[in-house]
Formats: sequence, C-alpha cells, structure tokens
Amino acid sequence: MVTGQRGRPRSFDRDAALDKAMTAFWERGYEATSISDLTALLGISAPSLYAAFGDKRKLFDEVVVVYGGRYGDFASVALAEEPTARAAVERILREAAEVYTDPAHPRGCMVISAAINTTSDEVAAALRDRRNANLEMFESRIRADVATGVLPADTDARALARYAGAVLQGMSQQSRDGASRGELEAVAARALLAWPPA
Repeated sequence: MVTGQRGRPRSFDRDAALDKAMTAFWERGYEATSISDLTALLGISAPSLYAAFGDKRKLFDEVVVVYGGRYGDFASVALAEEPTARAAVERILREAAEVYTDPAHPRGCMVISAAINTTSDEVAAALRDRRNANLEMFESRIRADVATGVLPADTDARALARYAGAVLQGMSQQSRDGASRGELEAVAARALLAWPPA
C-alpha cells in the first residue's frame, strides 16, 4: 500500500517560490503571467499552487508584500530619515535610479508596471492604492516643511507631491525601456531643479 500526502511536496520552499513568482509578475505583469507560467516556474502542479497560495490573485498580493519589504520601501525610509522633503525626494530618486536598473532583478518598479494592461479591476485598484499612499506620504512631508517655513507658504504641496510621483513613475518606465542608472540619475538631478527654493 502506497501512502503519502497530496498537495505540495515536503521540499516545497515557500520563500523561493515567492521569489520566482515575483520575478514573473515583475517582468510580465499580472495579466500576462498565467497559472501555467507560474506552475512551470515554481515546479509544482496547479493544485499544489492553489493549496499553497489560494489562487493567482492571492499569490500576487503576497508577492506585492514581499516586493515592498525588499525593494519598494526605500521611499518611506527616506521620508522618515531625511531632515526635509527635498532631501528625502532627492534620496528617493537617486535610490530609484539604482534599484530600477539593478541587473539582479527585472527593471523598474513592480507596483508601477505590474498592472499595465490588466483586466482585473481589483488588481489595478490595489496597486493604484499603493501608489496613491506614496503620494500621500510625499504630500504630508511637504506640508510639514511648509508649516515649519522650510518651504514657502504658497507651495502647492499636492502638486509637488504628484510631480515627484510622476518623475518616479517615469523613471520606472524609462528603466524598462533601457535607460541606464547614470541617465536616470541625470533625470533625478534635473527634476530637483523645479523644487521650490527654501
């Protein structure tokens, strides 16, 4: 009599599987990454994938959390650590140029690029909410500088936050189109020229 457990094998490495799934979603986006792509990459059957992660959407949600902790939190760290919003945005753009072009992983930002062409309103909304949360952090930090006199009283904090976000998102796409780290650093330096004087 043969005995054994159904589902994922004992050798299943959840962290390694999440890494592989993250690379797939990062390279191809949510929509273009199929269940068959994922099972082939992870080396497991579809039932094992569902047993381990639920479904494609739940797997993607978990991947987004892993991505944020490993590659996407540099903005919130800079906003918390730097003395001014300008210094934080300068650091964010500089670090983005490095992260977005690092050859150790796909180019750009997964949260920016993974929802392109998706037909899932839920996935698009979840990623949009994450991007908008970053803009709110930018705006809050800029408003704090206006309140303390670091920035002029007439500074449009919302517009300046959206400007910084637009540059960041543009840098992500430029990196996917082949821009080098140096080219993106030049974009970052040019973008900061629009920052209001203290």
